[in-house]
Amino acid sequence: MAELTVAKILIVEDDHNLLDTLKYNLRKEGYEVVTAIDGAEALNIARKEKPDLIILDIMLPKISGFEVCRILRKEMTVPILMLTARAEETDKIVGLEIGADDYMTKPFSLRELLARVRAMLRRAKMVETPPEGTLLKVGDIEVDIARHQITVSGKIVELTPKEFYLLAFLARNRGLVFSREQLLEKIWGYDFAGDTRTVDVHIRWLRQKIEPDPKRPRYLMTVRGAGYKLEG
Repeated sequence: MAELTVAKILIVEDDHNLLDTLKYNLRKEGYEVVTAIDGAEALNIARKEKPDLIILDIMLPKISGFEVCRILRKEMTVPILMLTARAEETDKIVGLEIGADDYMTKPFSLRELLARVRAMLRRAKMVETPPEGTLLKVGDIEVDIARHQITVSGKIVELTPKEFYLLAFLARNRGLVFSREQLLEKIWGYDFAGDTRTVDVHIRWLRQKIEPDPKRPRYLMTVRGAGYKLEG
C-alpha cells in the first residue's frame, strides 16, 4: 500500500495574528505548516523545505513578496498564492505576471482561502501523477503531460504551473472554444469572483512564450464574444 503523504505549506506573513490564524486552521485541515516572517527567511525555508504550496504576502520586510515570487519561480514550480492588503488591480496583475498562480485581497474569507488551497494542491497533484506517455501535439507545440514539459519547435519553454495547466487543458480540447468563466472553473477550480482578467493575463503570457508573433497569434486564438481556443 502506498504511503499517504501530507502536503506541506509555507506561510510567509509578517502579521503575527494572521500568521497564527492561518497556521492553526491549515494544521486543523491536516496540512504540515512551516512559516516565515520576512522575504529572506522565506527564500531560505522554501529552498530547504521544498513545500507543496506557498501562501505569500506581498508586503514583507527585507525582500518583498513580489521579489520572492520572482526568484522562486525561476527555481521551482511550486504553486504560489499571493496575499495583498490592497485592492489595486496593479498588484494583482504584477503578481500573476511574475509567476503567482493565484491571489487574494485582505481581508479575505478563511473558508475561501482553504478552498483555493485545496484546488491548487489538487491540480498540482494531477500534473505530478499523469497517465504515462501522454503527449499532446498542436502544430509545432508539444505538451508532455508525464514530464510536465512544453516544447515549441523542439525547444523547451518554461511555463508557470497555471500556464502549463491552461495550455494542457486547451490542447486536450483542441479546437473547442471556452469562455473565460469556463476556464476559471476548469483551471482554477472555483468561483473566481468573476475576475476574468486573470485568464486574459495568463493567455497573454502564454502567447509570449509559444507564439512566433504574439501580436498575431497562430495557435492561441481569441474568439470574439466567446472566449479562447487552441488550434493549429
